[in-house]
Amino acid sequence: MQKNLSEPDRFIRLAIGLVGIAMCFTWPHTIWGMLGVLPIATAVLGFCPIYRLLGVSTRKPD
Repeated sequence: MQKNLSEPDRFIRLAIGLVGIAMCFTWPHTIWGMLGVLPIATAVLGFCPIYRLLGVSTRKPD
């Protein structure tokens, strides 16, 4: 699995995921918490499968 996310992209995804999980605590009967896990997972792994399918990469070539 080759990384395809740049550092700013990973930071933005992490922030969005944390906001989603925080929304789960303010509105407990919503799915925001589960949706917040997806951007956090892609940020931690540095890989986005949708980017792979579209042939997009925000990471600079080595």
